[in-house]
Amino acid sequence: MPDTVPDTAPHPDTRPGFFAARSPGRPGLAVFANAGDPPLAALPELAAMLDDNGVDCLELAVPFPGSVTDGPVIRRSADRALAGGTTLQSVLDAVATIRPALRRLRIALLADWSHSVKGTDLGHFARSVADAGCDALLLHGLPPRLRASHYAAARGAGLPLVTTCYAVSDPQTVSEAARHASAYVYLVAHYGRSGTRATAAPDRLAAALTALRAETTSPLAVGFGIRTRADITALGDLGADAAIVGSAGVARIEQALTQGRDPVEEFASFVGELRRPHP
Repeated sequence: MPDTVPDTAPHPDTRPGFFAARSPGRPGLAVFANAGDPPLAALPELAAMLDDNGVDCLELAVPFPGSVTDGPVIRRSADRALAGGTTLQSVLDAVATIRPALRRLRIALLADWSHSVKGTDLGHFARSVADAGCDALLLHGLPPRLRASHYAAARGAGLPLVTTCYAVSDPQTVSEAARHASAYVYLVAHYGRSGTRATAAPDRLAAALTALRAETTSPLAVGFGIRTRADITALGDLGADAAIVGSAGVARIEQALTQGRDPVEEFASFVGELRRPHP
């Protein structure tokens, strides 16, 4: 999913920061889901449940096939959503419907350039995302030659951006991610595919967080391999502002769909486990 960012002019903050409502000393929580899995008709109920249960951010992906950075759980989820007919426009229409009722939950849209954006004017795309009510955008797979245009388009639309880097990225990449983040920085805990358990050593993650903190006031969220309340607590101890939980939650949705149970209820149970105080 994540991509590194180029060295271009910083994107200005235009809205209040993400994860601002988190409790002192407690990391914020972002969860990932592919739009359309469960079906888009369930998105209003899913978003309301997350809002009611204190989740800070829904990283909502416009599904795309064959992601090289995602493991089998998220790839199967994307395939189900695509088989159900989910498109960029249907996702934006759904967000526009649910966004006005949300009190706490913010929506960061993840879109793949090749599948959803290629051939579209970047300015028009950014305005469409902003007009739908998305609080931020993470654009995956954008060719480097288009990065400057992407930043300008988002700036013109008043659309905050999520930038990414790895815990093992070189200092220049870390600096670029820090300077261009206007929603939050997505710090990827390790190389590999989503859903794998390996994470960077705590000292490496702490060093990356310190380096980012020196160059940005935007929140720092860590993802990849985050599955449990204990994982989230450990990230908070290292200095992360938030944790991003992806494959573990998507797996619970898949289990519910496979077993004929309510996927929103199953996801609510999972969120409850993540929010429960760690002993």
